[in-house]
Amino acid sequence: MVEGTNVEANPSDPKYLKLKKWNLVMGTLHLIQGIIMLALTEEVWVPITTNFFKFQEGVGPIPNQATLFEVPLGPMIAAFMFMSAIAHYSVATFGYKWYVRNLSKGMNPARWYEYAISSSLMIVIIALLSGLNDAAAIILLIGCNAAMNLFGLSMELQNQYTKKTDWTNFIFGSIVGAIAWVAVLMYFFGAAMDNSGNIPDFVYIATATLVLFWISFPINMVLQYRKKGRWADYLTGERGYIILSLVSKSLLAWTLFFGIQARA
Repeated sequence: MVEGTNVEANPSDPKYLKLKKWNLVMGTLHLIQGIIMLALTEEVWVPITTNFFKFQEGVGPIPNQATLFEVPLGPMIAAFMFMSAIAHYSVATFGYKWYVRNLSKGMNPARWYEYAISSSLMIVIIALLSGLNDAAAIILLIGCNAAMNLFGLSMELQNQYTKKTDWTNFIFGSIVGAIAWVAVLMYFFGAAMDNSGNIPDFVYIATATLVLFWISFPINMVLQYRKKGRWADYLTGERGYIILSLVSKSLLAWTLFFGIQARA
């Protein structure tokens, strides 16, 4: 994956300059979409709750639930678009030389840090719409999803120094990421099997979209590390991540946006 441990990457190299333009364009596309959503969104708030027991003499523990606060869904959707815009602009401007230096080593830490935050927000929105709104569960959900992405960074860091690809971090990341989805899908299918129609159609589409792209990202990494075809060049995988990020966030954001606005 490494171009050469003793070779300094050249930021003026056309292949890096092309990626710089890509990041500027993608950052702008994310930014424009986020601004539109923020400007047009209707106020739809979802409660964040906590569950606890009250002990009553002669009865025992009685389940209780309290609302801690409420969160606005519209701005949350716009937020993960803004997060991506910030990340793209950062690596294309003040962080460009750092970006190139890391790409030449076969890694991009900025990608994983941004995904750890933005994709966690994405899965939280799906969880909220599926009925998972307990504060402690959401914290654990964010932790698992963020850890999955940080394992991706660890995968790239470790394999700079190995002759044969070590898949340990990939496997561990996949496990913790799957745990997050098990929790979400438990609520999703529970609500889906309820005949009262608790889940609107757009949530089915949004969930399927996010699951599909959740699978696509590790496929891109596998192709990258197995050096299949064009993926023998690390930058092909980098462009793959950029495209997948834009398409997945855009599809999810607009599906959620129009679905929520129609029911506001």
